[in-house]
Amino acid sequence: MRIPLGLLGYTSSQSCKLKKSLYGLKQSNRQWYEKLSILLLTCGYSHAHADHSLFIKAHNSEFTALIVYVDDIVLIGNSLAEIERIKHILHTNFHIKDLGKLKYFLGIEVAHSHKGISLCQRKYCLDLLKDSGMLGCKPSSTPMDSSLRLHNDSSGFLDDPLSYRRLVGRLVYLTSTRPDIAFATQQLSQFMSKPTKPHHATVVRVLRYLKGCPGKGLFFPRTCSGHLLGFSDVDWATCIDSRCFITGYCFFIGNSLVSWKTKKQTIVSCSSSEAEYRALASATCELLWLSYLLRDLRIPLLKTPVLYYDNHNALHITVNPVFHERTKHLDIDCHLVCEKSQAGLMLLLLAPYSNQLADIFTKVLPPQSFNTNLSKLQLQNIFAPPACGGLIEETYNPSLNAT
Repeated sequence: MRIPLGLLGYTSSQSCKLKKSLYGLKQSNRQWYEKLSILLLTCGYSHAHADHSLFIKAHNSEFTALIVYVDDIVLIGNSLAEIERIKHILHTNFHIKDLGKLKYFLGIEVAHSHKGISLCQRKYCLDLLKDSGMLGCKPSSTPMDSSLRLHNDSSGFLDDPLSYRRLVGRLVYLTSTRPDIAFATQQLSQFMSKPTKPHHATVVRVLRYLKGCPGKGLFFPRTCSGHLLGFSDVDWATCIDSRCFITGYCFFIGNSLVSWKTKKQTIVSCSSSEAEYRALASATCELLWLSYLLRDLRIPLLKTPVLYYDNHNALHITVNPVFHERTKHLDIDCHLVCEKSQAGLMLLLLAPYSNQLADIFTKVLPPQSFNTNLSKLQLQNIFAPPACGGLIEETYNPSLNAT
């Protein structure tokens, strides 16, 4: 081992004794990424502008992409010769293990069929239920009670808050393929410091919901229209403790759900219009990032991206951005949305309240509304028998009813 640069008091004839390997240390990820990046750049790959963990190489009609997460790599492309070449180079330098066709990646199960690709975390979900002792529990139809509003209270603190934190932490990772529990997990994540018995009861309710559908996940049909659609919504002053508002959005490419988010903002909005516009600005940033990512992946957008929302006041502000007493606190957000809309980078359209798919990310819905919205998010359970809701032939088109 060479003496590190800047280490004083040692001569060149001396060496350091290695007591611990680099793997597992905090700096190991950075060093590994730096070495891998240098190798890929010398092989003709380049960083994607939208995501620096994505490396792309395009030559004429050939395209190859390589996504990296620490020491796990997924390789895709339309040139088998280039894929074999880069695999040989990686094996020569790092002695990689080729696992073949993608079936399992970071706890996510990948299933291929002639209809499309399914992503789920069934094994992860079953392990979560088993470790928490909920494998034999009675299933629930929804992840949260629609009449319940979680808040900070001083009654009934848990004797073991670590178990609550572990459960919520595992639920956070499960939202990678389960947008149906995203809002419930966001609500539970607010009480990690001092969880109470009602909070723990809600975690149990989420686990009971997962028991009824552990194999549910995202489905991406092979036929895609290439149209980017987004839905933005807000629940104003919903937090009992702080009166902050919750924003949520979801984006589709064709019929495939590719991005979603639910977040409680750190500020208090003076009006519902202001809250709606701040949510619209957040969704606009995500829409732009997805557009840049699709451009890096050489996927053309056949139509102008569309962003749906259900607030008439926000529409009036977009068309006539006059800053008066009602909008003086959101001029930056207003400028961002107006600029991108007027530049033709996206279309802003009103969606009826009944077709606002982002509702599931901003509030607790009653069972009927929850199941209706959930059926439109293209979540399917490939492990269910055909008679109980396996892969369906007809798919929901988000652009049909949201006009």
